[in-house]
Amino acid sequence: MASSADGSGLATWQPQEEGLREICGLLEQQMAPTSDDKSLIWQKLQHYTQFPDFNNYLAFIFARAEGKPLEVRQAAGLLLKNNLRSAFKTMPPANQHYIKSELLPCLGAPDRQIRSTAGTVISAFVQIGGVAGWPELLLALVKCLDSNDPIHMEGAMDALSKICEDVPQLLDADISGLSERPINVFLPRFIQLFQSPQTTLRKLSLGAVNQFIMLMPTVLYMSMDKYLQGLFVLANDPAPEVRKLVCSAFVQLIEIRSAVLEPHLRNVIEYMLLVNKDSDDEVALEACEFWSAYCEADLPPENLREFLPRLIPVLLSNMAYADDDESLVDAEVDGSLPDRDQDLKPRFHSSRFHGSEDAEDEDDDIVNVWNLRKCSAAALDFLSNVFGDEILSTLMPIIQANLSITGDATWKDREAAVLALGAIAEGCINGLYPHLPEIITFLIPLLDDNFPLIRSISCWTLSRFSKYIVQGIDHQQGREQFDKVLVGLLRRILDDNKRVQEAACSAFATLEEEAAEELAPRLDIILQHLMCAFGKYQRRNIRIVYDAIGTLADAVGGELNQPKHLEILMPPLIAKWQQLSNSDKDLFPLLECFTSIAQALGPGFSPFAQPVFQRCINIIQTQQLAKVDPVSAGAKYDKEFIVCSLDLLSGLAEGLGAGIESLVLTSTPISYLDISYNFRMCTGVFFN
Repeated sequence: MASSADGSGLATWQPQEEGLREICGLLEQQMAPTSDDKSLIWQKLQHYTQFPDFNNYLAFIFARAEGKPLEVRQAAGLLLKNNLRSAFKTMPPANQHYIKSELLPCLGAPDRQIRSTAGTVISAFVQIGGVAGWPELLLALVKCLDSNDPIHMEGAMDALSKICEDVPQLLDADISGLSERPINVFLPRFIQLFQSPQTTLRKLSLGAVNQFIMLMPTVLYMSMDKYLQGLFVLANDPAPEVRKLVCSAFVQLIEIRSAVLEPHLRNVIEYMLLVNKDSDDEVALEACEFWSAYCEADLPPENLREFLPRLIPVLLSNMAYADDDESLVDAEVDGSLPDRDQDLKPRFHSSRFHGSEDAEDEDDDIVNVWNLRKCSAAALDFLSNVFGDEILSTLMPIIQANLSITGDATWKDREAAVLALGAIAEGCINGLYPHLPEIITFLIPLLDDNFPLIRSISCWTLSRFSKYIVQGIDHQQGREQFDKVLVGLLRRILDDNKRVQEAACSAFATLEEEAAEELAPRLDIILQHLMCAFGKYQRRNIRIVYDAIGTLADAVGGELNQPKHLEILMPPLIAKWQQLSNSDKDLFPLLECFTSIAQALGPGFSPFAQPVFQRCINIIQTQQLAKVDPVSAGAKYDKEFIVCSLDLLSGLAEGLGAGIESLVLTSTPISYLDISYNFRMCTGVFFN
């Protein structure tokens, strides 16, 4: 596929014109926005991987095809990087040498995008082959950094920043043939570049050093004073990306090496207070992380106490929705519109016997994007747990003032005030407790606010006080308030807004857990609302209804086993059960829901047990077949189906007791050993 000028191998490798033209043509087609069949083009590119020198062509196009569009050269470089993972081990040394020799001059390429892509490929080489496998690289990088040429310095620093991000430990290791560890050579140069007039060099060098805070190599520990001096110099850098990295450094240091900051703590806190109000949201967000990190660090609270009157108003101000927050758009989505595929978060079954390793935090906010608002609320939560009621004298007047402001223009401030009440519900409960009846009385009408995000946050904040709302049931006023909260949440469960539906269902599930048997007298109205929601919700939120029903069953137990309740509850669930195929992942939450219902009803589940039992067996058998022959099974293997089915079988056995025997005897045969084996493989637990 290629020629060699002197027949001595690939040391003077040259591409053949025909091969070069074909590969460039395919890359151009792949990059063209009007290209019809990109998969076919990709297959053709993959066909070339069978040729030993295909990656040489990619390196040549990337490094030397200056007449080609920049996008094509970049595409060649990125394809080369991706190929390295599979081809490196079998790549002839001469080919490796050629590719490396082409990459190094690209560190000084005039175009920044070429330099950046070169850094990406170089970092991939180092990840796979290590530093020792490319001794010329270290020399070239040092030479570029010391060249005083901005282009070469930036190219080298770009590559080094990526190596530091991907595999920092490789630079803090002894390398055969080198007198000292690479980081000992590079770190002083990084710190020196903090003073560079080039923004890119300041950013890349600071980012590179920050990658070593966790590892804390000896050279960084010994250079800590210089590093801190550099941070203080960069603290007021005009570039927001540099200020963000300064904040990141202080956050990491307070988490990992708080002792080194103690002599400078007052100045650091003053700085973080200042940039917590930075005009750049990303800088302000990084600064805000400092307060939670401080509260978790092994530092005396007294150092922060005097700053609380200044810090708390900043946090509360930042808890208001930003104008560009995507939640503002999401909150306007009509609840009757079907969910898009991208709206459906992956969900993972958590076995009753062995929790899922992939399970997400159930308390995650509805939109899983970390931002300044959420970070500020988390910081306030941490502060309330450290300082308790001390913060109330500063916080409550602001909350009361914001809640008293009326008018559509100030709804975000009112919403932030409700969020703040929820954030301090745990840490400041002693100070809030005498005023809880008034607080809850104030929150209940907000469940019917005109703004959906106020309705949703009011659901969440009320759920944070669930324990105390339930405790008040013993007296008349408390019982009336409990009923108002319960009815208010049920009303919001039937809200037309998806965001409010989700918040209300989650809040109600929390209330259910606290109230338990106290819900029994109210089961009719609860079931009517939940099953109405079941018929109303789209796919994403219906999963939360399943959870609320399952939690209700766990809470009230046998109280659910009454004909009038089952007439409301079971027909819609059975209809959905029959509607879903054995390979539909929407079965997971329904199987979990049935597990709770079967345990709660006990023998009362008998009328529904046979088809449920048989289907669990069928699902297990389908998955057993799918593991060895997906085509015949008509489904892909997914152990979650087996785990959910086994959990439900276990729930049936627990609820029905001896009644399970008749189901086993009349069902499609499946061996006990098959069930036991699948159970053990999927959950790590043995049947006895």
